[in-house]
Amino acid sequence: MSVDIWVVPFVGQGHLLPTIELCKHLVSRNVKVTLVISSNLSSFLPSSLHQYSLLHVAEIPAAPMPPPEQGSHPFHSIHKIQGYYFQQLQNLLSAQLDNSARRTVAIVDVMMSWILEAFNKFHVPRVAFFTSGACSAALEYAIWKAHPEDLKPDEIRLLPGLPQEMALTLSDLQQGPHGPPPLPPPGVGASLPPPPGGPGHMGPPPPGGPGRMGPPPPGGQPPWVEEVREAIALLFNTCSDLEAPFIDYVANQTGKPIWGVGPLLPEKYWKSAGSLLHDREIRTNRRSSITEDEVVQWLDSKPRGSVLYVSFGSEVGPTMEEYPRLAGALESSDQPFIWVLQPGAGRMGPPPEMVGSKPGSDEPESEGYFPHGMDSRVGRRGLIIRGWAPQLLILSHPSTGGFLSHCGWNSTVEALGRGVPFLAWPIRGDQYHDAKLVVQHLKVGYKVSDNLAEVKKDDIVKGIERLMGDKEMKRRAEKLSEKFQHGFPSSSQAALDAFKDYVNQKLL
Repeated sequence: MSVDIWVVPFVGQGHLLPTIELCKHLVSRNVKVTLVISSNLSSFLPSSLHQYSLLHVAEIPAAPMPPPEQGSHPFHSIHKIQGYYFQQLQNLLSAQLDNSARRTVAIVDVMMSWILEAFNKFHVPRVAFFTSGACSAALEYAIWKAHPEDLKPDEIRLLPGLPQEMALTLSDLQQGPHGPPPLPPPGVGASLPPPPGGPGHMGPPPPGGPGRMGPPPPGGQPPWVEEVREAIALLFNTCSDLEAPFIDYVANQTGKPIWGVGPLLPEKYWKSAGSLLHDREIRTNRRSSITEDEVVQWLDSKPRGSVLYVSFGSEVGPTMEEYPRLAGALESSDQPFIWVLQPGAGRMGPPPEMVGSKPGSDEPESEGYFPHGMDSRVGRRGLIIRGWAPQLLILSHPSTGGFLSHCGWNSTVEALGRGVPFLAWPIRGDQYHDAKLVVQHLKVGYKVSDNLAEVKKDDIVKGIERLMGDKEMKRRAEKLSEKFQHGFPSSSQAALDAFKDYVNQKLL
């Protein structure tokens, strides 16, 4: 009797895309997979998924955002949507599992912990899935155990069980928030409790929970600790080549089986090592001010390793006050650069896919920061892209020599695999820990400023000069990327095989 695996990702392409790659790896091992998504994410699914006969996509109709009730807290509307999504998932499970003789296990994104009661009702064991790296979870746990409330300004406090270079300083705890955390996205579930009295009610969300801005508060237990308590195992979107000590640390602290099964990047990414990779062959092309061919022509005109690539996530970035400082730094620098600006840049809020709009739709976009007139002032030295950018193409081009990044995990592993060093400007959550991994453990980057709560123009200028002038750091980044020249990491292949064996044995 074979095993069925149900996979539930969190909203947004930063979570959906690696989840899709995980599903592909599982079905290639002759495992039947059901991917559960909200219908407003269906346009992000690649058409190539149809070729996987063992992969079934189950769509839950997206709920419209209910109108705000006068005098009510915004979370009340989110609770209503969560209740709707929970009921829809429960109905789906009831229809699919009640009459099934197959053995079933669920892989659930840790940011979807509020839906677990739906699987518990059908006695389906759960595996917790982190689309982020293991360093983030390890540091959160180690900092909590270290009780850093009394950390002195000049103190360096070692974190037992972690590499010495990851020691804690006061600045690690003061990497400032850029305002309140955004509300969880409507239309699909978020890591918030259901309505009072509803399934799995846990009370108010913890201040350090998913979506937070900045690191968790000192003394606060990392939210994921409770979220994985009932999980039979953990999966991380990473590999031992990058994060072995952190994978081992989380395994030791939780006492649960843990596997690094990534980085979960498209198959063509791994097959194209050493050559130019075109995003249009992999990802849905969304609205952009430029074509891939124009980007290639511009990059071809620049010296090898000379271009600084500047891009933040679709959901996070500098503030409206910081963007002009970044523009001024790029303008005053002599470095060639590509700068990607999303619609709504500098304004907080969820990306379009989180609020039910579809890519390519004609719905109005919130006006964000844009450096009008800058393109004419910098001329051919700079390329400013509005909207979608072919990131894999840019990172794989030999002219690209550095990456000014928020250090979101997907962007981080994409650049590490192509030997591009970082100027790290983390904005929130695990990005601070990813930046510390890159700068202090892997030693392939610099922080944009020692004071991330207030990044100044001079900090950015000095950071660009330091990064782009450091030939030794570039060599270290290229040396690290050689680990991935032969394709998807063999350690992750072995981990996926071991995970399949574990599930089969667990469900006997």
